[in-house]
Amino acid sequence: MTDAVPTPDENADAERAAAERADAERVEAIEQLAGIRLSIDNIDAALVHLLAERFKFTQNVGRLKAKHGLPPSDPERERTQIARLRELALAAQLDPAFAEKWFNFVVAEVIHHHERLQAEA
Repeated sequence: MTDAVPTPDENADAERAAAERADAERVEAIEQLAGIRLSIDNIDAALVHLLAERFKFTQNVGRLKAKHGLPPSDPERERTQIARLRELALAAQLDPAFAEKWFNFVVAEVIHHHERLQAEA
């Protein structure tokens, strides 16, 4: 029994077929990426709108604090919120350290706004 050795034409055909399959898989991957990225873009838009809403409310808090001479920051509230957000992050399978970094970033901006409102009052 002898093993048949592919001819050069058969080798070329096999290589062409493999290249065509790889190209088709790449096209499919690119189409899947486009769909996934569209979802990411929609989530990013929602996050921006949610942050805008959040800042509208924190501006109200800042105006109340300024009007009544309350400090711009509330460390106890921040500690409570960090603990709550870390628990939420764990439940959502999100890195709690990342959730805390995000919260600290947002709170720093909120406090900056509150300090500005107090200076204007």
